[in-house]
Amino acid sequence: MELNNFTIGRAHDGLIKKEFSAVELAKSYLEKIEKEDEKIFAYLTITRDLALEQAAAADETIRKGDDLPLLAGIPMAIKDIIMVQGAKCTGASKILENYIAPYDATVIKKLRDEGAVFLGKANCDEFAMGSSNENSAFGPARNPIDTNLVPGGSSGGSAAAVAANLCVAALGTDTGGSIRLPSCFCGVAGLKPTYGAVSRYGAMAYASSLDQIGPIAKNIEDAQIIFEAIRGADPRDSTSADIHFAAAQKQKYRIGIPKEYFIKGTDPRIEQLIRQKIGELEARGNEIIEVSLPHTEYALACYYIIATSEASANLAKFDGIRYGYSDKTAENVADIYFKSRGKGFGAEVRRRIMLGTYVLSAGYYDAYYVRAQKVRTLIKRDFDEAFKKVDAMIAPVSPTLPFMIGEKIDDPLQMYLADIFTISINLAGVPSLAMPCGKVGGLPAGLQIIGKHFGENTLFEIGKIIKN
Repeated sequence: MELNNFTIGRAHDGLIKKEFSAVELAKSYLEKIEKEDEKIFAYLTITRDLALEQAAAADETIRKGDDLPLLAGIPMAIKDIIMVQGAKCTGASKILENYIAPYDATVIKKLRDEGAVFLGKANCDEFAMGSSNENSAFGPARNPIDTNLVPGGSSGGSAAAVAANLCVAALGTDTGGSIRLPSCFCGVAGLKPTYGAVSRYGAMAYASSLDQIGPIAKNIEDAQIIFEAIRGADPRDSTSADIHFAAAQKQKYRIGIPKEYFIKGTDPRIEQLIRQKIGELEARGNEIIEVSLPHTEYALACYYIIATSEASANLAKFDGIRYGYSDKTAENVADIYFKSRGKGFGAEVRRRIMLGTYVLSAGYYDAYYVRAQKVRTLIKRDFDEAFKKVDAMIAPVSPTLPFMIGEKIDDPLQMYLADIFTISINLAGVPSLAMPCGKVGGLPAGLQIIGKHFGENTLFEIGKIIKN
């Protein structure tokens, strides 16, 4: 039996029926990683001993006849900016190349409690800054559909591992599209939860008012299982919320089509596939309504002001003194600070720190940062107004198909435009579910279903209708 081509449900059934053990399942994935990951580079670190220990614990639960949680024994990949105690956590950066996480992130503690198996730490853009995974200090992850293509970023390793059957499911983070874009490019499902739905404690902060941890999985059902396991308030994260997620009750939905997301410049073949899915929803009795998000045109500039400003503050802790890389040629404290950061950070991280420091500086704070926050309020208001008319919205994830490695890396503006359809969702703090909607020339295209705050269950239900 092929033991590394499973969904969570299929793996769980096999464990319950004792078709295979959790240790056999984990070993199968570890062997596949050893054979195939060299060409994909989805993983930065393999946690073999931990995985086998967790798998043995799942087998012991089965042997005792205790109830087996859905995630018990399920092999997962964890993005390498999320802390797993005792394992390397590099943020895909040279400045933390040998850093060992001293504690578990809250989401990791929750997954441990469910009995999940951690195969390793997934490759990503350095400190989650990027749209292609080419900014990893250790080399880019590659798209398993075609290894000449990017897998998307920043959670590229997580999505590539799921798509290549190098894990059953994975965790990623999404600050401006970093779960949804890789899910789209690799042909899998990914959820960017509502801001506050999932604790951020134990995830390296990029932009604290935008970051969210979420699942990447082979299908919507698996993404929902993981979300249910990791969501909820956390006293260690004051931005997390104790919210009751009501079950989706409707049989038919009012679905908005934001006209600003169907624009010139989008690959017409992607738009055709999405409109086909919209037509199928309408044929099943769902109401389709055109809506407007008029401040969308300002979202890209607004996002890169706010995100880089928060990044410049969050990354100040990497100073070459307390932990991480420290330049040995430095002659004084200031020298340590400048040389360590200059050599430890990659080009894109340095670029964003400089942008953020500039817009926060005296004389520019009001002109840039304060104005960006005001625009963010208007963007959020656009979503609030639209959701008075509709239950959810459907839009593209990316205006393009997966692009070649190296194609955009020397043009930051072109790379930033890859997130044009995803960043507004982070600015507004609403949830979005990315899922495949077909293929163009053998390459996956994706759509996203955007929901009201804490409306994840509605997204899952609409996604299942589209899939079926």
